Amino acid sequence: MNDTIHCNTTDLQKYLHFIYAVTYTVILVPGLIGNVLALWVFYAYVKETKKAVIFMINLAIADLAQVLSLPLRIYYYLNHSWPFGEFLCMFCFYLKYVNMYASIFFLACISVRRCMFIIYPLRFSATKRRFDLYLSVGGWFIVCVSCLPFPLLRQRDSNTLPMNTCFSELPLVPLSPAAGITMMSLAELMGFLVPLALVLTCSWKTAACLREKNCVLQDSGEKHKAFKMVLSCALVFLICFAPYHITFPFDFLAKSNKVGNCTFHRAILKGHPITLCLASLNCCLDPIMYYFTTDEFKRRLSRQDIPESFQLHRKFSCTNGEEEKPL
Repeated sequence: MNDTIHCNTTDLQKYLHFIYAVTYTVILVPGLIGNVLALWVFYAYVKETKKAVIFMINLAIADLAQVLSLPLRIYYYLNHSWPFGEFLCMFCFYLKYVNMYASIFFLACISVRRCMFIIYPLRFSATKRRFDLYLSVGGWFIVCVSCLPFPLLRQRDSNTLPMNTCFSELPLVPLSPAAGITMMSLAELMGFLVPLALVLTCSWKTAACLREKNCVLQDSGEKHKAFKMVLSCALVFLICFAPYHITFPFDFLAKSNKVGNCTFHRAILKGHPITLCLASLNCCLDPIMYYFTTDEFKRRLSRQDIPESFQLHRKFSCTNGEEEKPL
């Protein structure tokens, strides 16, 4: 790892720009519509919904934040130029990783909460909802701080790169092997392996509880819906985030010029962006998960219920306004 090599990768730029532009264009509209609808449903009916709705709201916020940055990314990959300034470049780059690790965090939280609900349904109360809120705030803080190295480890060298270069095409800051291995290990362990273990454990425990005839939650419909939610979280986890974290250490070594074979070096630089595109698909898969695993989401988006929903919302607003006037 002490010997560095330099492979010719200039021809990879068109390939990377093409797959990124296509992927982000495909997920932009469905991701935007799906997450806006999710926030509307969960916010308007937060008192009616239950179980893991607070975590779903935060997951939708994380997905929507990334979707809103996609037009700038699409512009860059189509025009091969970034005219929006260095700060916005680094912020969009940073936002991508904040979305990914916030999604991982909240998917794990949803799985744990649903698993606890099906095993210990009587323990879910307003106190638990407040705890979910505090946990969400703490999760956002940890994720935002932990993702700072992604933009901070990028450097702009005006001698070798044009000023309109952005995102992952910026070279990495040189790191010692010990520092690089430590950072990769922490990112893999805390950012992926621990949440993955939680999600898979919750899936196994939920399935085991459903097989028991003396399970506390006797409503078979509720049990089935809870299992679908936990299983959906696991599938999104494995489809979107597992491939990225498998190739992430190799990509880090390749971009640090620590890979001694140019063929393997090029294969990594071609394969890792595909896994990054898969990670971006969670913006579209999460709303699909809400629809098929959450009765409130499906019911509120039905044709018959949408007009009633607006009338109910206006009625509550007027009622609250009349009650607050004397105060």
